[in-house]
Amino acid sequence: MNIKELIKELNELDESRHIEAKTASEIGKALMETVTAFANEPGMGGGYLLLGVAKEEGTLFQDEYAVTGIADPDKVSADLASKCRSMLNVPIRPVIEREEINGKIVMSVFVDEAQPDQKPVYIKSKGLPKGAYRRVGSADHRCTDDDLTTLFQGRSTRKYDGTVLPDTSLRDLSGEAITAYRKERRKRDPDAPELEWNDEELLRSLRLVREDTNGALRFTVAGMLLFGSRAAVRDFFPVARVDYIRVQGRTWVPDARDRFTSLDMHGPIFETIYKAEAAIMDDLPVAFSLPEGSMHRVDKPVIPRDVIREALVNALMHQDYQANSPMQIIRYSNRIEFRNAGFSLKPEEELGTPGSALRNPKLAGVLHQTKLAETKGSGIATMRRLMHEADLTPPTFVSDRANNTFTATLLLHHFLSAENLEWLSNFEHLDLNREDKQALVFARETGRVTNADYRNLNDVSDTLTASAALRRLRKAGLLEQHDKGSATYYTPTEQLLNPTVTPNEASSMTPPSGEMTPPSGEMTPVPGEMTRPSGEMTPPNDEQSQEFEEKTQELPAELKGELDSLPGWLSREDLRALLLRLCRVQAWSAEELARLLDRSQKNLVRRHLTPMVEDGVLVRARRHANDPLQEYRAADDTSQNDPSNA
Repeated sequence: MNIKELIKELNELDESRHIEAKTASEIGKALMETVTAFANEPGMGGGYLLLGVAKEEGTLFQDEYAVTGIADPDKVSADLASKCRSMLNVPIRPVIEREEINGKIVMSVFVDEAQPDQKPVYIKSKGLPKGAYRRVGSADHRCTDDDLTTLFQGRSTRKYDGTVLPDTSLRDLSGEAITAYRKERRKRDPDAPELEWNDEELLRSLRLVREDTNGALRFTVAGMLLFGSRAAVRDFFPVARVDYIRVQGRTWVPDARDRFTSLDMHGPIFETIYKAEAAIMDDLPVAFSLPEGSMHRVDKPVIPRDVIREALVNALMHQDYQANSPMQIIRYSNRIEFRNAGFSLKPEEELGTPGSALRNPKLAGVLHQTKLAETKGSGIATMRRLMHEADLTPPTFVSDRANNTFTATLLLHHFLSAENLEWLSNFEHLDLNREDKQALVFARETGRVTNADYRNLNDVSDTLTASAALRRLRKAGLLEQHDKGSATYYTPTEQLLNPTVTPNEASSMTPPSGEMTPPSGEMTPVPGEMTRPSGEMTPPNDEQSQEFEEKTQELPAELKGELDSLPGWLSREDLRALLLRLCRVQAWSAEELARLLDRSQKNLVRRHLTPMVEDGVLVRARRHANDPLQEYRAADDTSQNDPSNA
């Protein structure tokens, strides 16, 4: 990514997991901590430091990063390269680039992920564990003992599931589990040669047992998880179980006494798969039909069985068994969530595309052989296809690197059900597209929606596209934003949940725990300017829209072409030059200019229009600054009415 693309992404998403902005007046401790975090974080592929860029002071919701520049770029570059070579246990060679923007130098520094045998990378003066960091979300976290264990294990070519378990033997084998494997294998390939082998030969061929230094045959972690007896699995992995939890309503109930049921399933994977699947299917609503010419009705679960099995097997196959956390299936009244420890080793934006990144390759290989798991990373794509064919809402997948979890969510109904269509009709005036509707229904059903949810629901690969769409829904007053950067999520507003409530009534309601209360000063008008809090949320009426269209038609063709191809990021000088050219054609309201430039009206007034008036570049077309019909025109345009006449 070039520097302007990095700045654009920062302004769209705030600091993300792979970009961090620093003023970089000097190469200090915090910057070197970020270098080690980018080098250490498994599967991230490194990250960018953006030097000479910082947030502008006094910004509100629409915080923007501005170029501050680097006074002595040669010194900063030399110091950084020197410290990356000398301060760390492993020399890091960053890729440093510079660019002049608005007369100021900005530098981008790409730090590549270190090779597995080089990790953990740490600051030598601090040693371990204090000198090693990981990148969690958009922050640098000091490595814990568990983090260091994970990084050190990366030096070995053998994954955790290939580790030999001492004090195990073939006496710990579950006859039912290995019989289930043979049955599934025979279904897929009746002539498979291993079906004729005895249990020991079969386990050896699958690399699930190995001889120790004394020649005794021992189970590996994968072998025990797949085929160990219930007692042995419980003994070696006391928390490796599947919990099926039935919850009343749509939200989590902390008190277990208020839940319907909780079923704990211990044992080898080749037993728990079938038990868990049966528990889910028995609990699903069933639709029935009477095929033409048949005397017997056909019952079909609302979610296809293959989708349930794929979600279940995917969770067990990619579970982080070192995390000591059970795999959970949570059945709400409107959805099912599959939660497992272990974030996706594959980037979220690539989920559903060909190719796999396996945490437990031995375990996955056996499940692939029996076709219980899809091969080549096609499981998620299969789930999406089957849900689409069943006319159901697409599944969503959330990989949480900070909490080391992965969650798959299946809604139990189609998002455009009669009830949802009736509810969505309350927002027809907003001209929502299909993607917007899917996101709003999901937020209503689950209580929140994230950038990843939006991309999953609508098969969108671009993070920035999803962010822009969610911001539009926030501006329309339908979603409330929480947190920043990669931790951002949105919750439904009172206006979305109860569309009969007017915006004024909704704003007067006290939200739970103050979560929906805007930050102090968010609604404070800019001195000397009229900023109506609801102005950005209320769409223009028909008369306003017609007037706006007529005014845009009068723009010169060259200027219209520039607006059509407007980049997402403009420097302050370029944006103000464009505003001046527009206001030389005719007078515009702040709302109209914001629509033309696809910018925040509030920020446009505060950061650009008001300063341009104070500098004498623009004038207000109406006498009173707070006039609700205020418009702006160029100061050198004498064709417009004098303000004294307004």
